[in-house]
Amino acid sequence: MLLLRRLFRFYINSHIHVALAVCSLSVITCLDFDIGINLNLLGFIFFGTVSGYNFVKYFGLAKFHHKRLAPWLRHIQIFAFFAFVALCYFLLQLNRDTIIIAAVMGALTFLYAIPIVPKSWFLDHKKNLRAVSGLKIYIIALVWAGVVVLLPFYESGTSMSFDAWIFMLQVYLYVWVAMLPFEIRDLQFDNLKLATIPQQIGLNATKFLGIMLLVLIGALEFMKDDVDEQKFFVIPVVLVITAAFLLFSTTRQNQYYSAFWVEGIPLLWLILMILMP
Repeated sequence: MLLLRRLFRFYINSHIHVALAVCSLSVITCLDFDIGINLNLLGFIFFGTVSGYNFVKYFGLAKFHHKRLAPWLRHIQIFAFFAFVALCYFLLQLNRDTIIIAAVMGALTFLYAIPIVPKSWFLDHKKNLRAVSGLKIYIIALVWAGVVVLLPFYESGTSMSFDAWIFMLQVYLYVWVAMLPFEIRDLQFDNLKLATIPQQIGLNATKFLGIMLLVLIGALEFMKDDVDEQKFFVIPVVLVITAAFLLFSTTRQNQYYSAFWVEGIPLLWLILMILMP
């Protein structure tokens, strides 16, 4: 049992779970728009997500405490190294346009963690995009939407349709809302200068805003040229589940409430799409 717990913590802390969520949304894009599922692209997205998230989360820890890292962090560092090697391999299998889009997403991730942006942009001493007042949630949502929608289209050489742009907006808004339980969880720990949504408008208003955005995501489905009856079951279910997790979010939530359950909703979304006739 202890081994299973350690493996589960490693699964969460090494961001394998979130990488599977991003891959799930990418596959959903392919299924929605009849794009062939490219295993090289999925490999790149999976290992790119693992590398990006581990870099952002553990860069500071590894930089300042490398001589006395906890064993679990050393294991994650080793895993992240091999993930980066795999990322480079899969990147070389992609076409030029995909690599350009991926480079833009990677640059945003890099700037999110590395302090190289002018200090005058900030409210405190940090100089990375993560520290810019209120910017965190927008960057993460933009990177997710770009990776899971733009990359499959560019890699397949398929033109982005009007429906595809609508779906990209839906993904952006979905990720935006899915980040709110994390921000609610961290409300008691985050520096006030980060100006997260709950810090700016309060807990109840944050939940109300999230529900309104979920309603907007559902409404956007009716704006598409190609209406799929299958989605009229799947998307409402996904939105209701997301809304429930948002409404029950607290500052004292279980440690895996957001990191496992909320983060795992895209996997459920994909499973529902596959199971639907």
